[in-house]
Amino acid sequence: MFLARRHQVALAVTALLAAGAACQAHERQPPQRPGPPASSAARGFTLVASGDVIPHSSVIERAQFDAGGTGYDFRPMFEDAKPVVSRADLALCHMETVYGANGFYTGSPVFRSPPEIAQALAATGYDGCSTASNHSLDDGVAGVQRTLDALDGAGVRHAGTARSPSEADSVTLLRAGPAKVAHLAYTYGTSSPVPQGQPWTVDLLDENRIRADAKAARKAGADVVVVSLHWGTEWQDAPDDRQLAVARTLTASRTGDRPDIDLILGTHAHVPQAYEKVNGTWVVYGMGDQIAGEMFNLQGVQDPRGNESTVARFTFVPPARAGGRWEVARAEFVPQQFDVDAGRVVDLNEALARGAGVQGVRDRIRDVVLSRGAAKDGLVMGE
Repeated sequence: MFLARRHQVALAVTALLAAGAACQAHERQPPQRPGPPASSAARGFTLVASGDVIPHSSVIERAQFDAGGTGYDFRPMFEDAKPVVSRADLALCHMETVYGANGFYTGSPVFRSPPEIAQALAATGYDGCSTASNHSLDDGVAGVQRTLDALDGAGVRHAGTARSPSEADSVTLLRAGPAKVAHLAYTYGTSSPVPQGQPWTVDLLDENRIRADAKAARKAGADVVVVSLHWGTEWQDAPDDRQLAVARTLTASRTGDRPDIDLILGTHAHVPQAYEKVNGTWVVYGMGDQIAGEMFNLQGVQDPRGNESTVARFTFVPPARAGGRWEVARAEFVPQQFDVDAGRVVDLNEALARGAGVQGVRDRIRDVVLSRGAAKDGLVMGE
């Protein structure tokens, strides 16, 4: 990830925004939100998930400005994402960085983010976040501790890193309408070494481990098992061979006639990647960066794709018979962009409706998302 100067010319949407301004199980009932009527909730639930939250230095500075110069307020950044996130029965984010302490915050290449971002995630409507990434150990075990403490304090659940062996062995089990959803998270590796004698600090991507954890989550009571994977090749629109192979392996894992994993959510590549149904299970190879500063690709060229993302939205319905699989009845994606000048997430469909010149960006994201034939399996662009 690379961060340099900010844009000198604002996006067209900036003006509009300025003008408009063996496992243990842990379970939490999410707060009440506006959503479907009771009859709909009794039939199933809607899950949304979004991409990498990466507070570069300019993002941290913007949060300080939005707080009036005292402290940090990340809530305004998420305002345009809030309608989609808060109306879901279950909302998951990806917190790529760890939190710093005592005002010592850094944006790149070693990330230490203000813990106030946890409050913003909660205010936006997120119920849980994956925390396994290549930056999970940027501030060692202390960074993991601070991050999970802050998320706990905000009421946001987490999966992928742990403060103790017992926490690492537990299942993050969340309530989504009538269902219990297990959230598991893993990363391909870490930029800093895993602490000696503490391998449980971060969950590393290993197919056999993931399959075993998914089976254990099902035994712990999960109706639906969701796996977040920090994987792939940075700046590559198409999933790489490793992603494709892992997706095939994990979606083929079954216990009896029921798949062990019901949904895979990908992060890390910095750009939106395709959605695809593999062995009957939806795989989102990469959701892109939901929040990040100005991004420069591997050639050192400023690349606006690094500020583009999607929100994945899946509506699950219960099985026809007890013990069967919860099926995805509707699969959607919502295209987003982070306006680095305004310091705001932009819902591109909403921005386009307001007259912003973002159709080219919106359509490019759509083409990438549908590039592996997901439309034939029912994936649509949502509002």
